[in-house]
Amino acid sequence: MTIRSALMNIWLQEDLNFLVTNRIPRRTATRFMGWFSRIENKHLCRISLRIWRLFTDLDLSDAEQGAFNSLHQCFTRRLKPGARPIDPDPTILVSPCDGIVGAHGQIVEGQLLQVKGFAYALEELLGEPAHARAFEGGSYVTLRLTSAMYHRFHAPHDCTVSRVTHFSGDTWNVNPVALKRVERLFCKNERAVIQTRLSATGHAITLVPVAAILVAGIRLRFLEMRRPEGPATITPCDVSLQKGEEMGWFEHGSTIIVLAPAGFTLCAHLQVGLHTRVGAPLLHLPA
Repeated sequence: MTIRSALMNIWLQEDLNFLVTNRIPRRTATRFMGWFSRIENKHLCRISLRIWRLFTDLDLSDAEQGAFNSLHQCFTRRLKPGARPIDPDPTILVSPCDGIVGAHGQIVEGQLLQVKGFAYALEELLGEPAHARAFEGGSYVTLRLTSAMYHRFHAPHDCTVSRVTHFSGDTWNVNPVALKRVERLFCKNERAVIQTRLSATGHAITLVPVAAILVAGIRLRFLEMRRPEGPATITPCDVSLQKGEEMGWFEHGSTIIVLAPAGFTLCAHLQVGLHTRVGAPLLHLPA
């Protein structure tokens, strides 16, 4: 057994994983990681990446840069042109990010699943009853980004961003171990509710990037986001994006929840645990 395999076996023990990633001072750890990741030193970065690779399947072969001066540069890396082909079919809503498919299905009585047996209220996630009711009978897909994945997210279709609501919150880990133990986790963590309308059809699509431990922030390319002084900050927008155009990025790894109204249907290949990429088919638009 290799050193990496031994470390992974230890890390995958649920009790230890949950203890290490959630029972430490989460905010302090997140602030420290935000500071440490920005230290510009090639040698420190190289050593950090070697340690990181002991715990993850980090693949930088499609990165635009060949070398990095800091971990932050690696976390927020851009990809080589053409590394993520975008499905051109206008009847397809594509994945906004690289990720692992988690819970998915239909929104019934305002409820979504965090994992099997753990439901949460869409109204609590979005913070607005009318916004939640607009998705009754619609579809949702939860996409989890691991720390080693590409951390930028993109427009799932030609659309206009009309409003962004940024919620302050906690930084629970969003891995499967925590999702099975912490009820309503997505509603507790820091998150941004990005409201869009498809350019051609007017359908409302909402993306909810959720922050997590060690994520120093959620960033949007078209909006300067600051931590809300109260529970939430609402910012009206009028930003047009083309399908596949960059929207923003996480500064580590986390989760994006995609919400679509009634009439949208999940692509047949979707299943829990599937690894998907930016631009891959996610949902069918109404016929």
